[in-house]
Amino acid sequence: MTHSRGLSSKSSKPGSFTFMLRALRYRNYRLFFGGQLISLMGTWMTNTATSWLVYRLTGSAFLLGMVGFCSQIPAFLLAPFAGLIVDRHNRRNILIFTQTLSMIQSFTLAALTLSSRITIPWLLTLSVFQGLINAFDMPCRHAFVVEMIENKKDLGNAIALNSSMFNLARLAGPAMGGIIIMAVGEGWCFLIDGVSYLAVITALTAMKSKTRELPKPAETHPLDQLLEGWKYVAKSVPIRSIITLLALVSLLGVPYVVLMPIFADQILGGGPHTLGFLMTATGAGALIGALWLASRKSVAGLSRIIPVSCVVFGMGLIAFSFSKTLWFSFALLIVTSCGFMIQMASGNTILQTIVEDDKRGRVMSLFVMAFMGSAPFGSLLAGGLSQKIGAPLTLRICGACCIAGAIWFYKQLPEIRKAIRPIYIKLGIIPEVAAGLETASELTMPSEK
Repeated sequence: MTHSRGLSSKSSKPGSFTFMLRALRYRNYRLFFGGQLISLMGTWMTNTATSWLVYRLTGSAFLLGMVGFCSQIPAFLLAPFAGLIVDRHNRRNILIFTQTLSMIQSFTLAALTLSSRITIPWLLTLSVFQGLINAFDMPCRHAFVVEMIENKKDLGNAIALNSSMFNLARLAGPAMGGIIIMAVGEGWCFLIDGVSYLAVITALTAMKSKTRELPKPAETHPLDQLLEGWKYVAKSVPIRSIITLLALVSLLGVPYVVLMPIFADQILGGGPHTLGFLMTATGAGALIGALWLASRKSVAGLSRIIPVSCVVFGMGLIAFSFSKTLWFSFALLIVTSCGFMIQMASGNTILQTIVEDDKRGRVMSLFVMAFMGSAPFGSLLAGGLSQKIGAPLTLRICGACCIAGAIWFYKQLPEIRKAIRPIYIKLGIIPEVAAGLETASELTMPSEK
């Protein structure tokens, strides 16, 4: 196994900065991290530019929701099948293919916008195309992280750093997008996004790793394998509960993002720069949450954090709906997005830790289906509801539903912890039990031997 010398294991002590970055000691993960960071900045610029372009062309809250629906509904329909493909094929090759298709989509969007030929039907079509790509890309990306991390003890840190990278891009991308939109228009955001995909494609190509042993062709029908994945999730209380809560929050909470242009324009009286500022706030809060998770030394205790962070998210949405000033809205969005990030990343970390590797792609596809698949219906719901009762009241209702979901999850905690504990003991994650287990020595990293 290849081990990086970039971070010394001796300096990686709990509470230290190098400890928070310990997953970067793996060369492949460093490449992945750097390439994705550049590419995701372009992606967030495109997200901001798309929202503002739709609002500029139509002024319709419903069409904002419709574009969000079209970009996310393929994940709901195709994610389970995508997970099966991810389990049975080389994940790095899949990512190179999906990232190349995304680059083509961004260049097409740029060409249409810069030539003033962009229309809502074109935006809807290209949104569906990107959604098809994401249906395969996202579960593959989640599952691929495990292949880059040699020691499972560092998996939680890698997932938290992944979230930090995603939200660092989310912090810078919208702000840059708002500035570029005001200066030269939305088309240049799409063009820059297309170029940014070259970074992650180059990083994936440069990786050196042992090829994952692929499963032999199954004698069972693919539909039976899909059913096997569903049954595996349904029988596991922790997996089932985490995915259910994420689906609820994605349906009723996450679509607040599609209403941001309305708050920027009608509630706060701003323009594209205000939208970029608000989107930057959501990135800042999510980054804070991800860094906090990266500073934790163990995945133990994350199940208790999930309902608390979900309540923070719901209360943040309600408070934001009452805000009339930019600075207060900015502060509330930081808290709100921090709560959601901690909930989602904590659930992701637990799933990646306890799931069996031969079912990882299928489980993570359901995780993506809950997150991306529920969001399009939420986008339509939020857009249609805000058209009738207004964006502020819509957010209050959504926030209250998220809090109700957190209460439900809290009641499941005794069963969840009972099911997780034996797995944590086997993996050596629970220190007081694992001290004398043979698995602890088996999981020791090469640099520590």
